[in-house]
Amino acid sequence: MSQVNVERVVGRLVTDDGFRRRFAQDPQGTLRELTASGVELNPCELHAIAALDAGRIARIAEALDPRIHKIDLGACAAGSPGGTQ
Repeated sequence: MSQVNVERVVGRLVTDDGFRRRFAQDPQGTLRELTASGVELNPCELHAIAALDAGRIARIAEALDPRIHKIDLGACAAGSPGGTQ
């Protein structure tokens, strides 16, 4: 079951602009929020995900078709062009 959650988190990192931005700013805090909301990840998985390079994640996200992104409207309102990283 845990591998499914790893895949969900990684998928969300590359498709959800706001989530990716929050993760880049505070990986540990973002992962704590996820586990508090019921996403089950074991300590090894949490450590591995927290260690992901936010810049690489952003480059993967940029390579994806924008139609499969969840736009961060809050970032757009705050002046971040396009709402992406």
